[in-house]
Amino acid sequence: MANASPRSVHGPSILAPDPWAPRTSAQGKVHQLLSDEERARLAVIASIVRFKKGAEIYREGEPADAVFNIISGVAKAYTHGPGKDELIGAFLFHHDLFGLAQEGRYASSVKAVTPITAYRIPIAALRKRFSMDAALEFHVIAKLCHELRQAQRHAFVLASKHTVSKLILFLQMLEHLQADRNEPTNEIYLPMDRSDISEYVGASLSAISRAFRTLSAKGILKVRNRRHVKIIDRAAFEPISHDVRLEEQC
Repeated sequence: MANASPRSVHGPSILAPDPWAPRTSAQGKVHQLLSDEERARLAVIASIVRFKKGAEIYREGEPADAVFNIISGVAKAYTHGPGKDELIGAFLFHHDLFGLAQEGRYASSVKAVTPITAYRIPIAALRKRFSMDAALEFHVIAKLCHELRQAQRHAFVLASKHTVSKLILFLQMLEHLQADRNEPTNEIYLPMDRSDISEYVGASLSAISRAFRTLSAKGILKVRNRRHVKIIDRAAFEPISHDVRLEEQC
């Protein structure tokens, strides 16, 4: 596998709760999908791999021989459209588990948006582990279904008619993910390029640039640089009530 340098690891937690589907107790505390003991059993069959920015982690249609759990960095899952354009379906962040397969082959391609460090868990070793632990198998599959949930949310973004609304929904997604990772939310971090954002939300690059300018001019966002934006007017940040009015400016 290109740009990867695996080595064995033991002990660290390799899986974390799905940020989009937490399980909450009556006391309001979020529970992890995997217990510490379950994560430890997976850790002994994992290795660490590293990918440079822009490196392909795997390609759609290749034999699915492993799943991955991100330690640091951001990746994107995509398929190839007409003309071999990348159709981005999901961005993958710290703690995300990915490697969804269809009939033994990867259902999408995944590429590193930033430098990536991840755990690589071989499918063969997983199957052996699953044969001894049905509960673990269920929890890992539930975590892998995060890719499907991301696809559902992506469809919701694409369904919006207006570029400003698409951008707001995208920024809300990033903000929620930051909060779920217990990261500061005073600013929204954009690790991906605007070309990736435009591909994800289904709008042209120029339309995305105009949407950023409109939200900034209206005093709704403050764009510090291409990687950091801050919500200034929280009430006006709602995507539905301001959708058409703001789009007239784009």
